[in-house]
Amino acid sequence: MSACSPSSTSLPAAMIGWFRDALVGLAVMTAVVNLLALTGSFYMLQVYDRVLGAHSGSTLLALTVLMLGLYGLYGLLDVMRSRVLVRLGGRIDRRLRDRVFDIVLSAPLLGRPSQGPQAVRDLDQVRAVATGPGLVAIFDAPWLPVFLLLIFALHPWLGLLALVGAGIMVATALFAEQRAREPAEALAASANRRLALLDLARRNAEVVRALGLAPALGRRWADASESHLADTVRAIEAPGSLATFSRVFRMALQSLMLGLGAWVVLRGEATGGIIIAASIMTGRALAPIETVIAQWRNLVAGRQSWRRLADTLPQADAAPQTNLPAPRSRLDVDALVIVPPGAEKPTLHGLSFGLEAGDGLGVIGPSASGKSTLARALVGVFAARHGAVRLDGAALDQWRPERIGPHIGYLPQDVEIFDGTVAENIARLDDQPDSAAVIAAARAAGCHDMIVALPQGYDTRVGPAGAILSAGQRQRLALARALYRDPFLVVLDEPNANLDADGEAALSEALAATRRRGAIVIVVAHRPAAIANLNKLLVLNEGRLRAFGPRDKVLAQTTQSTSAPALAVVGGSNRNG
Repeated sequence: MSACSPSSTSLPAAMIGWFRDALVGLAVMTAVVNLLALTGSFYMLQVYDRVLGAHSGSTLLALTVLMLGLYGLYGLLDVMRSRVLVRLGGRIDRRLRDRVFDIVLSAPLLGRPSQGPQAVRDLDQVRAVATGPGLVAIFDAPWLPVFLLLIFALHPWLGLLALVGAGIMVATALFAEQRAREPAEALAASANRRLALLDLARRNAEVVRALGLAPALGRRWADASESHLADTVRAIEAPGSLATFSRVFRMALQSLMLGLGAWVVLRGEATGGIIIAASIMTGRALAPIETVIAQWRNLVAGRQSWRRLADTLPQADAAPQTNLPAPRSRLDVDALVIVPPGAEKPTLHGLSFGLEAGDGLGVIGPSASGKSTLARALVGVFAARHGAVRLDGAALDQWRPERIGPHIGYLPQDVEIFDGTVAENIARLDDQPDSAAVIAAARAAGCHDMIVALPQGYDTRVGPAGAILSAGQRQRLALARALYRDPFLVVLDEPNANLDADGEAALSEALAATRRRGAIVIVVAHRPAAIANLNKLLVLNEGRLRAFGPRDKVLAQTTQSTSAPALAVVGGSNRNG
């Protein structure tokens, strides 16, 4: 599945559709909450203009009871609104987390290893913004004109002062946007560099310890941390100073509103209640803008995260939807050109060959000839730049990975074992592993006796990266995983690299048995023992097919000539072998 699809720009619209009911509910509650926010203003207006003038205790009591009831409803709706936002954040996470996980898996295969962790951080940032005060303030901000009109209704001069103050606050918010954008982008970039250095050190911990590289890496880490710290300070200082200005300005404006209100009262143009009412309304009108400015760094970071997610998240409709039948008869490689992630030039140039059920193919050639690249291409790890890898006539990208995966067995050159039990690793992390299939795969790989000798047998936890196992044990366990449930295509890259004589014998028998049941076996090998039970051989050199055909004939040809021909297909066409 591609980590970037043409339809990725439709994500925002899709999100609106997913959460339409929540957004409508938030809009309705926001409207009621903002109307109820007028309670204090009208209460003070009535107290000053009616209660004090009429000296009516009953009116004061009635107004106070009504005010308390309205504030109670205000608080209830505001709590409900906050809870809706929290649940909205959870729904966003549940909607996007599987797609983010796809990015984590696919990013390294596309030459963008930092994109996966970045997508996780982006999802966390979007969820944090969705549940934070900044989004509440954004919902409240459109009510600013309503409050300004009400202040104008109290007195034009008061309305004009509120309008000027609102304009200054909005201008401050726009200025905060400009000041926060670049520092936020720089902060995200330096954070990525810092985390990439940590990941590099973690993955190479053995080499770092053995070669004494810790001081050198420590210096790089210190430099990266200093750069990140400087970017953090820049990202905080700019919006922070503006947030302080907006808060002080709002407080000053409310005081000015009191002074101006007193002036218009002295002129006989308004009543005393208007002074307090206008001040409260002004504070309420400008509070959302003040909150937005204070939260601007988070809002900018959330917007950047949202845009990155919209650009990188794979869309559900990008994956094939038709479930093809399980492959049973052929593998065809048609004019295959592979450009590995991060590379500019092809590693494989126009490879074409074919295999039938029961064939066993050995792939040999000098170092850097493209053998491992071919292995990765055959199982779909590397996508074809041109040409295709086909199973029963269908290109690999016509299957969803989870559909074709059970029909493929793959043993990479660098074996990785997952933290879990032996059985879970063999069963490819199946939630409900088939014990019979697990044991059958272990027997096929010749490691059943090795496994039962472990402290808890198949239920032994192997630790992170298979820490309790030797290199040979990990390789045999990975071979069992490749053979689990009898896949049709089995691709093994240097499967005997860490095996002793008994392990090589077990591997040889496993290859023969796999071919007997009608599977296609492909082995990348340097050691002759690995191709002893294979019937065909392919020779690569500089990414080009130099020979292909029956094993013994190709071996004879390559030993008789010091220089392989540009393309030699021995024993027939390169399509049918």
